[in-house]
Amino acid sequence: MTGLDHEHSAAIDLAGNWLAQNSRDRLSQPVIPMLRQRFGLSVTEAVEACRVASKAREAARAKP
Repeated sequence: MTGLDHEHSAAIDLAGNWLAQNSRDRLSQPVIPMLRQRFGLSVTEAVEACRVASKAREAARAKP
């Protein structure tokens, strides 16, 4: 993985983890545009960040 790919991956993970910790009900705007603006992501990266958030939420629910 190149440095640029790693930077993008880190931004996606950061955005996804942030989203997982913040309820979508409490967000004041649509998620994809907000992630793009807040974390400087492309549309594709913002969608991937949503996947990261979903997986993080599932993992948190699965913990005893």
